[in-house]
Amino acid sequence: MAPGITAEKKTEDEQSSKNNLIHLSNPHLEKMKDDILYHFALGTSTHDFPALFGDVKFVCVGGSPSRMKGFIAYIAEELGLGSVGADYPNICEGTDRYAMYKVGPVLSVSHGMGIPSIAIMLHELMKLLYHSKCSNITIIRIGTSGGIGLEPGSVVITSQSVDATFKPQFEQVILGKTIIRSTNLDDQLAKELMQCSKEINQFNTVIGNTMCTLDFYEGQARLDGAICLYTEEEKLQYLKAAYDAGVRNIEMESSVFAAICNLSGVRAAVVCVTLLNRLEGDQISSSHDVLVDYQQRPLKLVGHFIKKCLGKE
Repeated sequence: MAPGITAEKKTEDEQSSKNNLIHLSNPHLEKMKDDILYHFALGTSTHDFPALFGDVKFVCVGGSPSRMKGFIAYIAEELGLGSVGADYPNICEGTDRYAMYKVGPVLSVSHGMGIPSIAIMLHELMKLLYHSKCSNITIIRIGTSGGIGLEPGSVVITSQSVDATFKPQFEQVILGKTIIRSTNLDDQLAKELMQCSKEINQFNTVIGNTMCTLDFYEGQARLDGAICLYTEEEKLQYLKAAYDAGVRNIEMESSVFAAICNLSGVRAAVVCVTLLNRLEGDQISSSHDVLVDYQQRPLKLVGHFIKKCLGKE
């Protein structure tokens, strides 16, 4: 291993059952009288976390506030907990950074775009669940992605998140040292979600690796950004190498999502629909109606999974 590179081994807490309380890998929090979740506009001295969130069992996170509000309305109807036209208030209305909605045991949270944005949200989400004394938590990221070798509209359930060199790891510099963390996701949960897709039987679903990149253009080998200093042939060679490494889609959040969920002892999954096949192009040209239909597919799959877990199927 190169100088300055350290690999964090899984702790005993990581290896323990995913059915326990949230584990926070931070002893300093015990010394804090009050914990302010700044980007949620929530705090332990101003809000009763156990009363507000103690019954949460499922957390679904996605990029945009509107998509996550749409998800909570959808799941409320699916679980018989909502009424037609019902409004769901934004729990984080004191900030415009993230949006959060809740119905029954389901929490829906937006995370913005890219690793930094979702990482900030996840730090505060894990603390929220911990302070709320939640247990048996399942966290699922739902979103969109670019597919590799799949028909547009296919859904990918991530087996492991890989970086741009196809390694299953998340790399971060902390105190000047490069730290490597595991990006494996819960294998059993992926299989349960795959079974749900078979039961729905409405769209193609696969389990595969997801490549998590640091940007949308050069990092994903696009030819249509403001800067591109490689050839189309080089692009296709790279994407075909990714496919050969088991990569079936590309997005920008899964690596840190998997790493933080692993360290927090939470079983987690990533379920993303593919909007295009990157071996055939770079720009998303499908009609608005088609894209809306595609974006509903992860919601339908995860909604079916939650209903099944709650015995409402």
